Amino acid sequence: MPSSGLPGQDITGTIYALSSAPGRAGVAVVRLSGPGAGPALTALAGRLPPPRQAARALLKDATGGAIDDALVLWFPGPGSFTGEDVAEFHIHGGRAVLAALFAALRARPGLRLAEPGEFSRRAFAHGKLDLTQAEAIADLIDAETEAQRRQGLTQLQGELGRLYERWRQSLLRALAHLEADIDFPEEDLPEGVADAVKPQVRALSAELAAHLADNRRGERLRDGVGVVILGAPNVGKSSLLNALARREAAIVSDIAGTTRDIVEVHLDLGGYPVVLADTAGLRETADRIESEGVRRALARADSADLKLVVIDAAAWPDLPAATAALIDSDTLLIANKTDTRPLPEGASYQGRPVLPLSVSTGAGLDELLELLGTEIAARYSPSGTASLTRARHREALEHCHAALARFLANDGDTELAAEDLRLAARALGRITGSVGVEDILDIVFRDFCIGK
Repeated sequence: MPSSGLPGQDITGTIYALSSAPGRAGVAVVRLSGPGAGPALTALAGRLPPPRQAARALLKDATGGAIDDALVLWFPGPGSFTGEDVAEFHIHGGRAVLAALFAALRARPGLRLAEPGEFSRRAFAHGKLDLTQAEAIADLIDAETEAQRRQGLTQLQGELGRLYERWRQSLLRALAHLEADIDFPEEDLPEGVADAVKPQVRALSAELAAHLADNRRGERLRDGVGVVILGAPNVGKSSLLNALARREAAIVSDIAGTTRDIVEVHLDLGGYPVVLADTAGLRETADRIESEGVRRALARADSADLKLVVIDAAAWPDLPAATAALIDSDTLLIANKTDTRPLPEGASYQGRPVLPLSVSTGAGLDELLELLGTEIAARYSPSGTASLTRARHREALEHCHAALARFLANDGDTELAAEDLRLAARALGRITGSVGVEDILDIVFRDFCIGK
């Protein structure tokens, strides 16, 4: 685990911040970390409570004025979240109470307000977390659905970091054999050392390739599954968006071409995060603005994980050419307005079932939600192993896989083979923070909130 300091940041001082949500609340939690945490707690509460036990205390400022009747906790380092001395004040969550406590802390020498993510960054610096676990804290804070919570918790518990560290240690062992062959040629070492380690490297490469070929499951759970509604004008796309969102997110009109830009809503669908997008009606048009809307709709269709292609039941089975061109294995085909013209029993198009729907009456809406939820779960449900959750992880793993491919293709140059293994191990180490991460720390922690 990393134990180095943080480039460009002082980790010797004492920091404080509000660790609970800002605004009025029953309880607010203020956390301190650093060598000044104990003295500050003693000064305000009058004593240090027993480690890891909550104690009631009347907090007072430097003049003896009462601040609040609070609970305080003391976590001496290294047995704390950050690895440093940590103190917590659990105060009443009024703004005036918090302002008074902050004023008392600000008046103490050596204390300063924490930067966003600095508590987690200090935990990383003191070996309490690897980078994947630090990122998981941010994911748990941002989690809005059950699937996001489960994924974040799995990563926080270190499953992803342990997987990558196991791979890295395997590569380092193989590298050690190659370096021994390079550094001690006069020793009586077995011939063909590189060939001897190739089977284990080949097996690891296959495991890594399978990990990468995950349909971006972890990234989709973190960022949201992209679902786009497509179809000709006036088939009920915007009405469907509003029905699924249970609010008027898009303007609905019988005037063709009302929707010209992409309208997004975020949904929790069976515990999975979904980004649902309404788009412009697909048709040829001389209107430059509407034409741009059509272009954006088609571009969104290309990048979507799932497409809800909507047709007018009255036009069945004749589909507009632009609509028919969108139907593929990522499509759910929906016939709307079946209240005015029922769809034939078991209707299908090119072997794909057509779901009957009437947005105006709600008939078929529950079936659509169930089908959509089933489809998303089948594609993105947890596989039983930790999934990579960030583009940073994927990029490093792709570099690692490319280095392993070069190693396996090597025809006998031991020094080049060793360098490829070294690059592969280094790429894995950069994910967890084991090696060479100074230039990516700011990227990892920049989106944290203050107090975490």
